[in-house]
Amino acid sequence: MPTVPFDAIHESALLVRARDKSAREREAAFNEVFEAFRGKVLSLSIHLTGNATDAEDAAQEVFLVVFRHLPKFRGESRLSTWIYRITVRVAFRVKAKHPRTAPLDLEPAIETPDPALQRERSRQLARALARLSADHRTVLALFSLDGLSHREIAETLGIPEGTVWSRLHLARKKLTAELKTLGFDMST
Repeated sequence: MPTVPFDAIHESALLVRARDKSAREREAAFNEVFEAFRGKVLSLSIHLTGNATDAEDAAQEVFLVVFRHLPKFRGESRLSTWIYRITVRVAFRVKAKHPRTAPLDLEPAIETPDPALQRERSRQLARALARLSADHRTVLALFSLDGLSHREIAETLGIPEGTVWSRLHLARKKLTAELKTLGFDMST
């Protein structure tokens, strides 16, 4: 299976298959997209909704939209950009329907020798991320977690690239401040 993102030639061939008259070819094309993007969509959804259950609901809805509209996708942007754009919209819609106050219990994202300390630091990070605005969380997730470039984030969100730079800068500053507020030890 290819890794995300598809190269331009593979993406073009995939879109041809997605428009094929054969249901088998269309299904195979969708399955390839699903396999390539399911982890990224779920990860982004978790970070935007702040809840694993909501993230799973959002990911399912994203792939329903992708399944229905993949044959109509015109390729005016990269396939990954289109899927991330759908994910951002759907994740925020799901989050708005189910506001939750419990912080996200992430898998430990910070490596420490002490598992209990690792879990606590991951919880603090999740709480700090939850305190950021949706715009800042989105830019941080797309850049840091999904590895999108500033240009790709701008395309995904439909904003100027300079806005991405400034949001990312402010998001990092605010995240650092939130972590300090929570007593997060940045030295270890």
